[in-house]
Amino acid sequence: MRMRIDELAARTGVTSRNIRAYREKGLLPAPELEGRTGFYTDEHLQRLDIITYLQDRGFSLEAIRKTLDAWSAGGDFSHLLTLKQILNSPFQTEEPEVVSVPELLVRFPEAMHDATLLTRAMRLRLIEPGPSNQLLIPSPLLLQAGVELTRIGVPLAEVLDLFERVRVDLSGVADAFVGIAERFLVRPVELGTDGAPSPSDAIGALEKLRPLALEAVKPILIRELVTAVEDAVARLATALEQQD
Repeated sequence: MRMRIDELAARTGVTSRNIRAYREKGLLPAPELEGRTGFYTDEHLQRLDIITYLQDRGFSLEAIRKTLDAWSAGGDFSHLLTLKQILNSPFQTEEPEVVSVPELLVRFPEAMHDATLLTRAMRLRLIEPGPSNQLLIPSPLLLQAGVELTRIGVPLAEVLDLFERVRVDLSGVADAFVGIAERFLVRPVELGTDGAPSPSDAIGALEKLRPLALEAVKPILIRELVTAVEDAVARLATALEQQD
């Protein structure tokens, strides 16, 4: 596909001025010239997609330039596109659920009397605005876990506290795993370090990161849960003995 700059801008949502700026900063190759008209190709389209993606995640233009140069050094820009797909694809497919407000309130009766609970759940993105004044549940499994906790007597406010705390803790775990991957996979490729993996090998390793992280965390969590439950049962037994 060949496009003039205005066509490229319309397809990507990036202004012609920014396209020229990216070209001047080395983020985009020069267009193919025919006479005085420059024509852009699918590679420009793909690069702009990656540039926008990385900018949205806080990368500076210089960092993006170095990343693009490193990942396309082998002449196969598909490496970087594959990386974007890996980062964007969910680890496990879970179909969102659409519910009405009354249906949600049936599951969480406490929210009928305290609207701030729903507001907080939306802030935590447990529920989101859906079509036709309905609500979207991004993770029905997570929502059902909240339902079960409230059924055994845990107040909904405490359930939300628990979710927020767990999300913060697991965010730290995720950062640790990704930090290891960046240190030993991504950065060596970006810097051209001797002995660095090829882009294909680095992407293959990154693709395995999430299942490996999950398998590593699961037994630790189970072990800690067993210990915590045993401690709670022991405290309960002690309390009952003291009542006799």
